[in-house]
Order: sequence, then structure tokens, then C-alpha cells
Amino acid sequence: MNFTKKIAALTILAAMAASGLSAQTIKTKSPHSDAHKQLLANQAKSKDQIRLVEKNTFIDLIDDIEPEPDIFTEGWNSKAVNPFKEADVPDTKLIDVTGYFMPVPGKVNSNYGYRAKFGRMHKGIDLHIKSNDTIYAAFDGKVRLTSYQARGFGNYIILRHPNGLETVYGHLNKSLVKADDVVKAGDPIGLGGSTGRSTGPHLHFETRFMGYAINPAAIFDFANQTTHTDTYLFDKKTYTKARNYAPAGHYANSGENPYRAADSEAESYTVKKGDTLASIAKSYGLSATSLRKINGMSNSDMIKVGQVLKLK
Repeated sequence: MNFTKKIAALTILAAMAASGLSAQTIKTKSPHSDAHKQLLANQAKSKDQIRLVEKNTFIDLIDDIEPEPDIFTEGWNSKAVNPFKEADVPDTKLIDVTGYFMPVPGKVNSNYGYRAKFGRMHKGIDLHIKSNDTIYAAFDGKVRLTSYQARGFGNYIILRHPNGLETVYGHLNKSLVKADDVVKAGDPIGLGGSTGRSTGPHLHFETRFMGYAINPAAIFDFANQTTHTDTYLFDKKTYTKARNYAPAGHYANSGENPYRAADSEAESYTVKKGDTLASIAKSYGLSATSLRKINGMSNSDMIKVGQVLKLK
């Protein structure tokens, strides 16, 4: 070490001694010292807590806006009109039908009920339209399915609603929505037509609760374009019955009365000679399976003259 460097080193040591420091006490101060690291950790923790609060607040807002999520789970991706399990369907359920919108303003062309001509139940109501008339969502909801059925509904849409109902719109010329679209009551969802098993333009409209095709006239007063009441009580024993307060002229004029079950207050029927279980069921707008179930009968049980069958 030359003389100049020695003098410089001695000068630094002297200054350190004067300030009370020694070479052994000097430590390199990194910007990421323990104190600094602790400060950063505390800041990160605070940010995480803020994010958690923001996330929970956002979830709370979603819960306020969105319908109950479980409404859109069971059978949601099913291609079937009825994706529900019978075992899950309650005997009764009070359904809120406020916030409705009539799917079309037309009168009823064909009623809900058994059709002797075709030997089957008509599970909806046919409403008068002209080709390409706009079809509207009956309630707020979400599109579960849009599909085509050549020997049935033709082009059809199924909406699921937060009140627990599903509504079916059949024989459309065109769908204006697709699966998983969210709709409001009164939103245009399709254009009416005569696709599928149809003899002319009309809207086949169904109201279903967990697969049970409720008589739409039990919920809607089509003549007056309103609902009968703010709530509808679904009951497995009475869901096929209408609440028909409309003038007769607003309903289909046919040789048979598909509202016989609705008009009749009979709770039982006494079997007569020549009756069959199927013929009795048809007379009261029931299926033979439903009539057996009401009476606790198996498929092999036979009816006898004089036997009293429950109808409800």
C-alpha cells in the first residue's frame, strides 16, 4: 500500500473512532432488510383483506340481482322437455305469478285436456296468431332449450323462471333467443308459425312445474289478458283444472268438453257396466296412470262394477 492510500485509510478509521463506530459494527443495509420485508408483508396483507371485502361485496350484489341459482341447475343441460325426477316434486307449491306478460294477445283456439280424436292429452293451450307474429316471454327467466321436433312442437323454446315454472312455446317459425340467454317478461323470444305437427299457425303454450304440465288456464285468464290471482297453488291432485272465468265465446268451440274435469266438482266415480279405467280417466281429463296412482292401484289391478274410484 503506498503512502497516500495509507493516509486515506487512517483518516477514515479516525473518523469512525470519533463517531463511536468500529469496523466490526458496520453491516450492509439492503433495501430489503427485515424491517422493509415486514412492511411489504403488512401491505400485502392489507391488500388481500381489501380484495376479500371487495369480492364479498360483489357476491352480495350478485345475490341481490340474480335469481336463486339452484333454479338453473337440475336438468339444465337436458334435451328433454321434462328433465325432473318425480321423487323430487312436492305435493303442493305456492308459485308467485306476478310480473307476468301474455305470450300473445290472441284468443284460445284449442284447450288443455284429453283429445279423443288423437287419443292423448293436449298438455298446453293453443293461442291464435298469424304467421311470424312476435312471441313474448311470459315471465323473467333464462332460456334452457331451443330445439326442433318434427312430429311434435316443431321449433320450440323452453324458458325456466325464478318462480319455479318452465314455459314452453311451440310451432315457431324462428327462435330469437338461444340457450342460456337471460330474458325479461315481455321480451321477444320468437316468431310464431306452424312448424312440426301443426295444421295452421298457432302458438302451443305450456306452463310446467317440475315436469307437471299445469293447465295454463289455471294461471292465466286469456280472455282478459291477465292472471287470475297473484299466486298459483300447484297441487298434484288439481293441476289439470282450469279457473275459467272467461265468456264461452273466448274459448274453442268443439264437440267435446276438454274442461270436463275442471267444471266438475265430483271427487269420486262409481264404476258402471262397460267402463274401463282408461275411459273413466279420459272422461275426467286424467290419464289412466294418474287414476291408478290416485287410487293406489297397480298396473295389473282390475276395476269392478260398483267400485268407487277417487278422482282427486
